[in-house]
Amino acid sequence: MKTASIFARIKCGLVLMVFMLIPIFPITSTIGLFVVIFRPSWFKHLVDTVYADKGDP
Repeated sequence: MKTASIFARIKCGLVLMVFMLIPIFPITSTIGLFVVIFRPSWFKHLVDTVYADKGDP
């Protein structure tokens, strides 16, 4: 695996764990709704980074 995709997966996992531990308001669903409605470029870049090594044999 490429180090960039491993780092992106770890970072995403840690951020989601923090969101789960601090239930001030449903931030995860709010971010999810934002991503579904507006499809921001940072999300596309994040997905490309996470799955960067999937095409390699």
